[in-house]
Amino acid sequence: MSVSRDMIRTWRAPRAVMRKLLAMGKREDRALAFLMGGCFIVFISQWPALARQAHITGEEMSQLVAYSLLGWIFIWPLLFYGLAAVAHLIAKVLGGKGTFFTARLAMFWTLLATSPAGLFYGLLLGLNGAVPGTHFIGGLWLAAFAVILLLTLTEAEKGA
Repeated sequence: MSVSRDMIRTWRAPRAVMRKLLAMGKREDRALAFLMGGCFIVFISQWPALARQAHITGEEMSQLVAYSLLGWIFIWPLLFYGLAAVAHLIAKVLGGKGTFFTARLAMFWTLLATSPAGLFYGLLLGLNGAVPGTHFIGGLWLAAFAVILLLTLTEAEKGA
C-alpha cells in the first residue's frame, strides 16, 4: 500500500498501520523519511500565514520563509528525536517493551500522517488570521496528533 493510503488509513486504524510499519523491519532511513516528509509538509503549511504576515507588516516574505525553513527542516527534527526518546523512556517505566527505534517510528509516522490537517490549519490561518475558528482547527489537529501518537506508541511498545 502507498504511503498516502497509509496516511489516510492511520486516521481510522492507527494501530493496524503501525503493526504494518513495524513488520517492514528496522529501517532508520524510512523513519527519517517520515520525519522529514512531515516536517516539510508542516513547513509548506505555514506559507499562507507567512504571506499574510508579510502583507500586513511589510516584512520580507523570503526572510520569513527562511526562518520557517530553518526551524522546520533543521531544528524541529532534532526536537522530535528527543520527544520520541522521552516518550520511549516513559513507556518503558510503564512497562513498554519496545525500543527507541519503535518509539521514533511511531512519533515520526504520526507527524507525517497528521500533517495534512496542518495544511488545512495553515490555509485557514493565512485566509482568516488568528480567529477562534482557526484556533479550533489547530486544536483539533493537535488533539488528533496526541491521540494517534498514543495509539501508535502503544502498538510500538508492545515489543517483539
